[in-house]
Amino acid sequence: MQSPAAFIRGVKHPEAFHGQGKTTNFFEGWYIKIVSADKSQRWAVIPGIFRGLKTGDGSSSDQAFVQVLDGQTGRSWFHEFAVEDFKADTKSFDVTVGENHFSSRGVKLDLPQLKGELTYSSEVDPWPVTFASPGIMGWYGLVPFMECFHGIVSFGHSLEGRLDIEGTEHDFAGGRGYIEKDWGQNFPAGYVWLQSNHFEAEPEASLVASVAIIPWLRSAFRGFIIGFKHHGKLHKWTTYNKTVEQQLTIDDSHIRWSLSGPDGVLEIRAERASGGLLHAPLRTEMQKRVEETMLAKIEVKHFDKNGQLVFSSIGDCAAMEVFGDLERLLNID
Repeated sequence: MQSPAAFIRGVKHPEAFHGQGKTTNFFEGWYIKIVSADKSQRWAVIPGIFRGLKTGDGSSSDQAFVQVLDGQTGRSWFHEFAVEDFKADTKSFDVTVGENHFSSRGVKLDLPQLKGELTYSSEVDPWPVTFASPGIMGWYGLVPFMECFHGIVSFGHSLEGRLDIEGTEHDFAGGRGYIEKDWGQNFPAGYVWLQSNHFEAEPEASLVASVAIIPWLRSAFRGFIIGFKHHGKLHKWTTYNKTVEQQLTIDDSHIRWSLSGPDGVLEIRAERASGGLLHAPLRTEMQKRVEETMLAKIEVKHFDKNGQLVFSSIGDCAAMEVFGDLERLLNID
């Protein structure tokens, strides 16, 4: 059982470990995206821990893990570790799984596919945290019974170092990174997630956008959170800041989404692409069920409150997941 003090500490530090005292029905994972300067190497590495529901004989599928996704080919690997091999700090982003280490300073990898060390040559850039609005989830981050919590550890940062990738050394100097995370009991029953920080018009621009079925008491609603950082400012379109969705359509080739809120109008047209399968948490086990691509493209237009176009560009090396009961997602209030 997690103490109230541990919950409050987690509210203040979404980037840190929230599982202290959790022995059942809990998962936590950090999504670490690394892209080389020439974009030829696109990888996602996901360290985490899973605590399953106990079965009748008292056993469970508890495990630590490091997932790997080759964003160019769609190949993926799930490396399982003993829970005892997992260590994480409760006040900062500092995670160790076996011989692999992840922090706000860089990553050290000792996996069959990836070996070596990358450092972050610029500071990580998290979503701002206040007690009233603790990160990307806003005041929903203060609700202890949420099914899944979300945090942005870094909208973007520069990379230095080299990795041995399946026996061949690759230079990541001048590359770009991104870090986010999830924790809670279960992934949503249906959701869309988009991310890119490779925009033609502005190298420092970064977008993260998601919409999901959110269980709420005895019902559910469609919740969305979008952060788009460009020209040094974070712009927000979220369920909790009175943003209104004007359109959301999903078909086999594209996602089209437009929203109007305090920061103006945002128009997204995302081109879908094939990807690889990742394991995602159910209440009883980690299952290989979520397809993610890092080959998508996201066209973004931002109009200010006066209708002036202030940003228009296409995001490359874009990550995308489209999962679950999409019909319910599109039709739920």
